[in-house]
Amino acid sequence: MSLFDLNLQQIHAKLQGKELKVADLVDQSYTRIQQVESKVRAFLTLDEENARQAAAKLDEQFASSNERGHLFGLPIGIKDNMVTEGLKTTCASKILSNFMPIYDATVVSKLKDAQTVTIGKLNMDEFAMGGSNENSAFHPSHNPWNTDYVPGGSSGGSAAAVAAGEVYFALGSDTGGSIRQPAAYCGIVGLKPTYGLVSRYGLVAFASSLDQIGPLTKNVEDSAYLLQAIVGYDPKDSTSAKVDIPDYLSALTGDIKGLRIGVPKEYMGNGIDPAVKERVLEALKVLEGLGAVWEEVTLPHTEYAVAAYYLLASSEASSNLARFDGVRYGVRSDNARNLLDLYHMSRSEGFGPEVKRRIMLGTYALSSGYYDAYYLKAQQVRTLIKQDFDQVFEKFDIIIGPTAPTPAFKIGEQSSDPLTMYLNDIMTIPVSLAGIPAISVPCGFVNELPVGLQVIGKALDEATLLRVAHTFEQHTDHHKQRPQL
Repeated sequence: MSLFDLNLQQIHAKLQGKELKVADLVDQSYTRIQQVESKVRAFLTLDEENARQAAAKLDEQFASSNERGHLFGLPIGIKDNMVTEGLKTTCASKILSNFMPIYDATVVSKLKDAQTVTIGKLNMDEFAMGGSNENSAFHPSHNPWNTDYVPGGSSGGSAAAVAAGEVYFALGSDTGGSIRQPAAYCGIVGLKPTYGLVSRYGLVAFASSLDQIGPLTKNVEDSAYLLQAIVGYDPKDSTSAKVDIPDYLSALTGDIKGLRIGVPKEYMGNGIDPAVKERVLEALKVLEGLGAVWEEVTLPHTEYAVAAYYLLASSEASSNLARFDGVRYGVRSDNARNLLDLYHMSRSEGFGPEVKRRIMLGTYALSSGYYDAYYLKAQQVRTLIKQDFDQVFEKFDIIIGPTAPTPAFKIGEQSSDPLTMYLNDIMTIPVSLAGIPAISVPCGFVNELPVGLQVIGKALDEATLLRVAHTFEQHTDHHKQRPQL
């Protein structure tokens, strides 16, 4: 049995009782990586020497002190768009293939303070642009449930590593569904917090008004622990929310009697795999049996969400990625004859096709004569989508639907059709545009591939999300099932 089959409380108890060392957990991680990484390919960079040194130091510290937090010594993977001091950060792009940061992202610092051990940096779609992990400039990751299938994206490496038991938990980032969708595809828990709740300082920006860091874990309780460790106001992030942080663990009461659930008809209609819809209806029956009530609702502007999102996200990407010019850091072309050549050739050689596609789309949407017709209208649609959620939340506590319209698809099946790929995020994008929190939890299988249930909450009400997801989890066994690699 893997040590990672134990829950967090059990690991903590064994560490406290000195039945287990941090070095044992780190050994477990690298042993598992050696066993399965050739199939899963979740990592871009491993940091074994430093991880083992950190484990030895933590074990030495504990010998003279009994103070250990619940995350003490746990092996963690970091998505490769969060900067890590002295550990390569590439965003899965050739243009950053030699980038060695000189500081840590705030979330990385917080996890170091919690005394976790970083195992390595996890694969992703280049600059977080993609929904399958096939846009990585280095190699695609594979779904541990069936390695012929994608793990989702852009945090596909993070989700695959947790599902495969290579790390205890991981951090991902979510712009339009990039935590929730891979969590659903890989049969784990993925939480996108309210925009601004977790600092973005040190997260390499894709779309600054949408990007948010969150946890990918095996179960909801672990998600609550990890969220508690990374939230909080950060003066280094101008979008960080200065709010009181509740105790998320105390919210896991198991009581949802009287909970009012809205189920959007737009999330259960055309385009949704009938078998996925059936898993969601089964989940609603479980919640209903525990005292919740649900009713069909409408989010009428959902049909415009994908179009609005890709205009807004691409426009922000066009602005954010202008900093990668081959001058200040990252790879520069060796063949440039002048400065304009340097810009053109470094970007042409360094960026992949999907990144170039979105930069061109965003630049067009922001250009003179088109700003009002495209970007401004997309912002107006974003406001309408947020108002849709606000109206539903006047009567309901949470909203529930599928995380993705289908289970995972085969590697290569949709890579030549960007529009079809974009539509896979139809359930997750509206939440991101509204800036509200959502969590994906396993709710069954279709064709032996996992299906995710998306629970959507009011802004800054992660406590209710976690309570509902945890209660559902405790009355099902989907989260206990693990892929056999």
